[in-house]
Amino acid sequence: MIFGRIKPLDAILATAEKKSLHRSLGAVQLMLFGVGCIIGTGIFVLTAAGAQKAGPGLMLAFAIAGAICIVAALCYAEIAAMIPVAGSAYTYTYSVMGEFLAWSVGWALVLEYAVAASAVSVGWSGYFTGTILNEFMGVELPSYLAGAPLALGGIPGGFVNLPAIVIALLVTWLLMIGTNESARVNAVLVAIKVTALTAFIILTLPAEEFSTGQFNPFLPAGLFGGFGSGVGAVGAAATIFFAYVGFDAVSTAAEETRNPQKNVPIGLIGSLLICTIFYILVAAGAIGTIGGQPILGPNGIPFPAGSEELARQCALPQYAGWLVCSDEALAHVLRQIGYSTIGNFLGIAAFVALPSVILVLLFAQTRIFFVMSRDGLLPEGLSKIHPKWKTPYVVTAITGMVVAFAAAFLPVGKLADIANAGTLYAFMMVAIAVMLLRRKEPTRHRPFRTPFLMLIGPATVFGCLFLFFNLPIEAMLVLPIWGVIGFVIYFAYGYRKSHLGQGIVEVHESEIQDIDPAIPGVDDADRI
Repeated sequence: MIFGRIKPLDAILATAEKKSLHRSLGAVQLMLFGVGCIIGTGIFVLTAAGAQKAGPGLMLAFAIAGAICIVAALCYAEIAAMIPVAGSAYTYTYSVMGEFLAWSVGWALVLEYAVAASAVSVGWSGYFTGTILNEFMGVELPSYLAGAPLALGGIPGGFVNLPAIVIALLVTWLLMIGTNESARVNAVLVAIKVTALTAFIILTLPAEEFSTGQFNPFLPAGLFGGFGSGVGAVGAAATIFFAYVGFDAVSTAAEETRNPQKNVPIGLIGSLLICTIFYILVAAGAIGTIGGQPILGPNGIPFPAGSEELARQCALPQYAGWLVCSDEALAHVLRQIGYSTIGNFLGIAAFVALPSVILVLLFAQTRIFFVMSRDGLLPEGLSKIHPKWKTPYVVTAITGMVVAFAAAFLPVGKLADIANAGTLYAFMMVAIAVMLLRRKEPTRHRPFRTPFLMLIGPATVFGCLFLFFNLPIEAMLVLPIWGVIGFVIYFAYGYRKSHLGQGIVEVHESEIQDIDPAIPGVDDADRI
């Protein structure tokens, strides 16, 4: 039976038990670590898409998404501390619910990481085109090379997003040859991101242009836009959930934390609260200065973010300066209120920091593929190691080409929604795994225990489903379609070739350390 193939938890833990992790991190360190991991593409890029869905209610959307992330993070912390090995939610599910559901989670994570990398590539392209080329070099990239086709939600005259392709393939090449991104460089990039957002808040909230009248009406599309509409404050929350993904890096540090029972929840909740406050203040500054009202259709409902209709409206002169029409929202706001130089520097900050996010996403994608192939669920040829570079170059190249293709033809808002569908499914399965493991193995050692699990666990499941069903209908449909493709592959290959199904019980995750050991030092969650 496919649901009977459960990988023994003791076998998975054997790897972790061979290593002694030094407990050195405190609550403040965890909070700072989390802030650096969470802040990224979402706030720099998706502010415009969120405003088109919710208007000034974008502030409420950030609060809703943040609250759901907090309960999900607490569930993630317990199981990550218990099973501190590679494979993320795929490995957790394998140890509790079996191979079939583990495959579905791993397949969803493939969707999450690949599509998220495409979204970041498109976001980087907007800052490159607007700040570097336009503002600094005075070069206007032809529209047919600057964005996705209009029919797919791109720009008028658009055919392909060339900068997004270039950055996706460049990062793929760097990852294939084993680029090492040091902790020092990461720290600098984190400082750049935080400084840029702080400067934005300081310049916008006290600005003369700031007016409370810009917040009226606060919910032009309502709180709920309706099933599958993707609009309203909740629809915006489902999209900008993308801005919070990254807190799992804090939870996976539980084994290296002093007094994890106390410090892990402080680090998790503290970093999420700090980022939520940051995001709400940034949204307030942007909307209060230049307005954040959505462009409404004839029926009074906002045009879908990333749609052909919205792109046509944004091409009209009267909407040229609107927040919802910008590809580089925060830099655009500062230019509109007279801080062009600082706005350009903020654009440079995003331009410099975002490629590292693409690198980490692509690395995380190949890590999932690697673990699944070592379990026999995918052909081992996919994780073939290059003799010189010591990286899984085959799967990295394949992933990079897929990421570049998606970035070439889809807008950032649609990509974020698709990535969120896979992420929400994985987070929901982690919450279920934690609750099942509490019942099945109540006496097993837990360095961190989720408080009030019987409330937090169901709240996580409900919250993930709640956001999922408020995604646009096309984003919701992608996940089951992708799942069906995955199940065909599983039953055609993985079910027969599975090592566990053949009675081979080994712990393959440790072999990941042989793959370019410099790169795993990069935190998987320093991305969105």
